[in-house]
Amino acid sequence: MSYDNLVIVLAIAAGVPFLLALAPRLPLPGPVLEILAGVVLGPAVLDWVQPDATVRTLSVIGLSFLLFLAGLEIDIQHLHGPPARLIAIGLAGTVVLAGITGWVFDVAGLVESPLLIGTALVATSLGLLVPLLKDSGAVDRPVGQLTIGGASAGEICAVVLLSLFFSEHSSSPASRLLLLLGLACMTALIVVTSLRAGRSMWLSRTVTRLADTSAQVRVRLSMLLVVGLSAVAMHLGFEAILGAFVAGAVLRLVDPDAERAHPRFHVKLDGIGHGFLVPVFFVTSGLQFDLEALFADAATLLRVPIFLAALLVVRGLPALVYRRAGLTRPEIVASGLLQATSLPMIVAATTIGVRLDAIQPANAAALVAAGLLSVIVYPPAALSLLNRSRPPARSGPESGAGR
Repeated sequence: MSYDNLVIVLAIAAGVPFLLALAPRLPLPGPVLEILAGVVLGPAVLDWVQPDATVRTLSVIGLSFLLFLAGLEIDIQHLHGPPARLIAIGLAGTVVLAGITGWVFDVAGLVESPLLIGTALVATSLGLLVPLLKDSGAVDRPVGQLTIGGASAGEICAVVLLSLFFSEHSSSPASRLLLLLGLACMTALIVVTSLRAGRSMWLSRTVTRLADTSAQVRVRLSMLLVVGLSAVAMHLGFEAILGAFVAGAVLRLVDPDAERAHPRFHVKLDGIGHGFLVPVFFVTSGLQFDLEALFADAATLLRVPIFLAALLVVRGLPALVYRRAGLTRPEIVASGLLQATSLPMIVAATTIGVRLDAIQPANAAALVAAGLLSVIVYPPAALSLLNRSRPPARSGPESGAGR
């Protein structure tokens, strides 16, 4: 076990925020720069750092924690009520379009597994969207609520599909579906048990008293939940990321007011994830990025804009159903652009796909490159539209401020 390469990976992770601070107007998210830095400093270009066993192990844990934090963003309130029908219709449209797109790519000879490509196109970077919508002031507007709900549904669908059809543990889809139902039942049992335990006054007082001491009991219980459900998922024949994602959703479900009731808790989880494990995953993804395969021939390079357009078709077009909720045309376009923003799930799907020989390294590199471009191109355009469509601030007597 060596720390040499890990030191450089962590140095990249620590340096990226400072580089972004030097150019505050540059619309470049941290994960994109972390991946690009890994590409430049890794075997593809300068060869200063290698993805050795230590780095790869932490990268796998980082991916699981990234999915855990994504699950933690799932708010059930966005998936029921009046908008639920529109979100469900949008998700159904996404799945149909993903299937058609994968089939077209397969017929054209562009991909090896149309199902894997379709699955990768279904997801949206929920963890990136929520901060953007908060910063733009659109998170509480109908466009923000529908976009978050649609992104949540897409993320759930992609994780489930990836777990059902792509895993190193071979078994039939029917048996996987039964095992998935078993995992769902176990998850429901955990939720019910946790909710009942939360009614215990002694237990609640103990958790509150120890939450911000050296015991850090909330964090310890969360880590137990993540690792425990990941282990269960692996024993059932799924990828560990499914268990991690479910753990985040369970935690949000049993403690929906955590950000208000004990805000330090989420800050601590973000510290573990975005401060350590998640950047290791993104930098390592750059280290393992097959730049040579991407530029090996013009046909491979041409796949990048094709996959980028496919993201917009599969995730962007279904946003048209939000017109029924009264959204304006700029808001619909902005929602479609944000839903077409995807990177972590693409990286996860291609990583698993390459390991299972379900996708060639060249196609994996082209798909990841398209995901990188989606994060760079789509959100700034969407935020510009949202700012233009923002309702004017009301002031004076008509606003009711003086009543």
